[in-house]
Amino acid sequence: MTSRRQRFDEAVLDALHAVEQRLRDDLPPLELAVEDVPPSDPAPWEDGVALGRLFPAQGELPARLVVYRRPVEAHAREHGETVAVVHQVVAEQIAQMLGIDPDEVL
Repeated sequence: MTSRRQRFDEAVLDALHAVEQRLRDDLPPLELAVEDVPPSDPAPWEDGVALGRLFPAQGELPARLVVYRRPVEAHAREHGETVAVVHQVVAEQIAQMLGIDPDEVL
């Protein structure tokens, strides 16, 4: 039996795997993380509670994509909807990193 947290983590990994399959060699090194909630200080461009954030690469450190579990789960009503929101968040953040339309990532 898997917990809600484990299912969420699996959804995030599945979303990244789908993006990797779609973009193949166009995706630069990327770290992936799941945190329960975003920091209390939103970025200037964020409106409301962040569902995810991309921290750009710095020097030798790769870019880091963080998906926030609780806001995503609050945004969705059931697990199937949560999976769709996770995929959307991952696609939007990676598209931002690559400077492309999120539809090209999905």
